[in-house]
Amino acid sequence: MSPTVLVIDDEPPIRKLLRTGLSTQGYAIVEAASAAAALDLLARQSPDLVILDLGLPDMRGHDLLRAIRAGHPALPVVVLSSRDDEGGKVEALDLGADDYVTKPFGMAELLARLRAALRHQLAVQGERPVFRIDGLSVDLVRRIVKVGDDVVKLTPREYDFLRVLVLHAGKVLTHAQLMQAVSASSEPQYLRVYMRQLRQKLEVDPERPRILLTETGVGYRLRAPDDEPGRDARPADRAAPVPGRAPGPDA
Repeated sequence: MSPTVLVIDDEPPIRKLLRTGLSTQGYAIVEAASAAAALDLLARQSPDLVILDLGLPDMRGHDLLRAIRAGHPALPVVVLSSRDDEGGKVEALDLGADDYVTKPFGMAELLARLRAALRHQLAVQGERPVFRIDGLSVDLVRRIVKVGDDVVKLTPREYDFLRVLVLHAGKVLTHAQLMQAVSASSEPQYLRVYMRQLRQKLEVDPERPRILLTETGVGYRLRAPDDEPGRDARPADRAAPVPGRAPGPDA
């Protein structure tokens, strides 16, 4: 049975683009042009995933997300946001969004985000014993990390961060989510240090990471095995700041 996606967006061209692109990939589409219509649909139907535009005419997108999470805590939600709305992305993720896509977006990128969100929903009740990507393997049962045939020695806190990223592979995690997950210090520099140390141990070229990726101003993402290599890669911790704004803690 095809997954059903609820598209919540007030722009007809965007809904048409998503309807055309997703239907050709086997998704069934239902649409809502407002928050009120979306809540009505959710009361009558059970979609498998929601694509939510944060800029709605009748309700702030974050408030709608909060309402969706209250009634449907396990329903995957991927938000659409503007390029310069880093604060909005972080807030949405902290409210429980599974991922985000920045407008304008490519269909390949959106499809990867949808796959990751659906994959994570299926995995929430269990952990994959071994995660593998680009020569890296992480055995979550035996707590063994390898690059190629070589065992990599991680500190307990490095492993804690890596395990959280593995369990959410393909999904961006904010600074706050990562720190909370491992009960770590809230100092931004603390997380940057550990991400840099993990890249030094796990990446072929730590300055150009292909596995542990920076989401500028938002957080970090561990590339999922079915994501296109290098699509989101950027130099480690060297992303350019948004004009007129100090670099975010997760850059």
